[in-house]
Amino acid sequence: MDQIDTLKLFVRLSQTLSFSQTAEDFGLPRATVSNAIAQLEARLGVRLLHRTTRKAQLSQDGLVLLSRCDALLSEFDEIHRLFKTEQDSVAGRLRVDVPSRIGRRVIAPALPAFLNQYPQIELELGSTDRKVDLVQEGIDCAVRVGHLDDSSLVARSFGALPVINCASPDYLARYGTPRHPDQLAEHWMIRYGVGSGWVLPWDYVNEQGLTQLANIKGRVTVNNAETYIACALEGLGLIQVPHYDVAHHLASGALVQVLPQYRAEALPIHLLYPHRRHLSPRVQVFMDWMNSLMRGFVVDSI
Repeated sequence: MDQIDTLKLFVRLSQTLSFSQTAEDFGLPRATVSNAIAQLEARLGVRLLHRTTRKAQLSQDGLVLLSRCDALLSEFDEIHRLFKTEQDSVAGRLRVDVPSRIGRRVIAPALPAFLNQYPQIELELGSTDRKVDLVQEGIDCAVRVGHLDDSSLVARSFGALPVINCASPDYLARYGTPRHPDQLAEHWMIRYGVGSGWVLPWDYVNEQGLTQLANIKGRVTVNNAETYIACALEGLGLIQVPHYDVAHHLASGALVQVLPQYRAEALPIHLLYPHRRHLSPRVQVFMDWMNSLMRGFVVDSI
């Protein structure tokens, strides 16, 4: 790692005060960031950070270095842009895999602006709602919702998608509007199956901030988000769903939010890509674009 890249790591670390977050932001192993900062301290002969098991804190020498880095890195970026040629422009095929509803509700409406900005990118957008092997299938990056399994992939967090409870006005007219989770025993949920006979439970965060399971019956089970929402629109039961996915139905009155103070935990959303020494410019611009795009849909990660 060259000295400019090391200084960029240091600046980001001064903002996050977290080696793990800085490593995630740069798509690097945590050990690489830690070693780079240690080598920078050794070269300068000073301690730049005070480390604890939970966080880092800039030392006085670290604050001095930070004050000089901003101007230095800005000048370097300006020089880089000055000599940038057409050959450096972002171009080529980009293969991305996303959940189908994210593709339809979030990405597709915004794609014209992305392709206008990067006219030389050829985008292959897969949305199969299945677990894919990025390396084996030659996929550059994937958007994933939910808690991640341990893997060798680099994960860039975009935040978390708020989850709401809702039902159709017709359902609520027949069964009443629940005011407390204890009343859910008198209601029906549309069950969401995720394979091998397992159905996602109805859970919520209680007044103490703990996740709790609700006692609620189900008589319809689906395994597809489109069908899940369609059943709710037909008045077949209550659903728990990311807010972005039904915002248009809430606005039109086709669905109504219930129990807003007893919602499930927000779902983390990440962009995943394989470990590589040099991140493709195509993946980098798509990742930055997605990060900006998701800001209107997410809350901070939990």
